[in-house]
Amino acid sequence: MDNVSIWASLGAGLASFITPCVLPLVPVYLATLAGPQILDEAQHERLPLFLHAACFVAGFTIVFTLMGAVAGLTGKFINFNSTAAHWISGGVLVLFGLFMLATQFIPALGRTIRYTPRFGHTTSYVRSLLIGGAFTIAWTPCISPLLGSVLTMAMTSETAWRGAFLLAVYSFGLGLPFLLIGAFFGVLSPLLSRLGRASSIIYIVSAVILIVIGILIIIGKINLLYVI
Repeated sequence: MDNVSIWASLGAGLASFITPCVLPLVPVYLATLAGPQILDEAQHERLPLFLHAACFVAGFTIVFTLMGAVAGLTGKFINFNSTAAHWISGGVLVLFGLFMLATQFIPALGRTIRYTPRFGHTTSYVRSLLIGGAFTIAWTPCISPLLGSVLTMAMTSETAWRGAFLLAVYSFGLGLPFLLIGAFFGVLSPLLSRLGRASSIIYIVSAVILIVIGILIIIGKINLLYVI
């Protein structure tokens, strides 16, 4: 179950990057952090852009990791070996997966919060760090099903450090594409639009995986994932 949780957390992070509130707006996020000149390949500098992206990723990683620690600590007071706990934790994952599928037919369900943090008009790495932390709010509820599934697994870990670790893995999955795009913006930015065309398919596949994992937890057959 531990290995399944790690890979599921990483996959949830990568899938979160594909969501409509993240992928299409990556150039906007980076322009907000480092200035609009990044949209002009002839003007932007790679290292400062990468460092701004790294600070942005560090900002939401800190927040998510703390959330994971709290979730893991909370799980210490719940008996997850009981049948009822299996039904609850597995049922939550199934509901999150169904919610993700529903957003494909009712886009309003996955609408991101319009939140623009104000940290001054000048760019700085501290500002990018703070914006990264603030955007954990702005991405709600768009990534909440995927994030919620990882938090559920963090609770079942029943330890603060394990919960923090799972959310750190999730943040790595979400943040790695930001770091790559920050380092190679000129090369990778044209690929964003192409990837965006497949985002709905990836999102649906992620939803189905959540539902399958939830069902396996409910019926006590999560070990079947080891044969895949």
